[in-house]
Amino acid sequence: MLDLISLKVKCPICHTSLMDSENLVDKQPSVKMKIHVNNQKGIIWLSSIYGSYNFHSDIEVPEDKIGIFECPHCKNQIISDKKCDICSSPLVQFYLLDGGKVSICSKAGCKNHSVEFQDLKTALSHMYQDFSYHGSSTGNIEIIKRPKKSIKDKLKKNDREIIISGTYLQSFCPHCQKSLIENNMLKFRIEKDNDEKGYLLLSPYLNIFSHKSTIRLPEKKAVKEIKCWHCDSSLIEKEKKCPQCGSEIARISVAAMSKMIDFYICSQKGCTWHGLSDEDLKYIIFEDSEEW
Repeated sequence: MLDLISLKVKCPICHTSLMDSENLVDKQPSVKMKIHVNNQKGIIWLSSIYGSYNFHSDIEVPEDKIGIFECPHCKNQIISDKKCDICSSPLVQFYLLDGGKVSICSKAGCKNHSVEFQDLKTALSHMYQDFSYHGSSTGNIEIIKRPKKSIKDKLKKNDREIIISGTYLQSFCPHCQKSLIENNMLKFRIEKDNDEKGYLLLSPYLNIFSHKSTIRLPEKKAVKEIKCWHCDSSLIEKEKKCPQCGSEIARISVAAMSKMIDFYICSQKGCTWHGLSDEDLKYIIFEDSEEW
């Protein structure tokens, strides 16, 4: 869903824009930084297209080598205290111009990256409308144009928006509209039947079921409550049940197409069911849907 978005970033230290409109990568303004790698110093221009790993550099950047990145303005090193989930190398973290963060791995060839919007309002302002972009961009993200499709075309079963496995789901509380992502994990407050409370951390990538919790959760046992960690509102949908195991399900908002959609997850540990509303299924389909 984010592969056609051009991100505009700034230095997290001096807050100066890192965008270079004179040196294009993927036909878009690039992200310009200084780089130290393999005992060499030079300039690197990264693609600003989310999902692209293309770059130009005036020095050779060998595969599997860790680079040290510096802001070309304040000369400070740009780095995060977090490590890459794939290769454990340091992450390089930028700020989006009007809210949010982008992280990339510092090892050449590693394709780990993520983008986090600050809140639902910011994310919505950057989503494209009806598969195309109209007007000029005033925010930190511009949408690359795609051919506009008619409503009739959208309703064709095999021509719906496809959410592929591994897609990073920008997730928000449907009540306070704040992002549920923290440190690249989907975070919830949870409560068990014995009133024990803690936090549950889930992978924000579709069909990646890794998780952590601050309290012990028995297998095949549903939690009593799932809440937003910002406003403490319940996310449990009392009138809906998991069609796979019969447990209660929780509802969050996920950015897809030109709006926020209702995304449901099961409250039982070990159950991997997730789904969309009947209305959203008219326009959106999961890559692993049984309809294929």
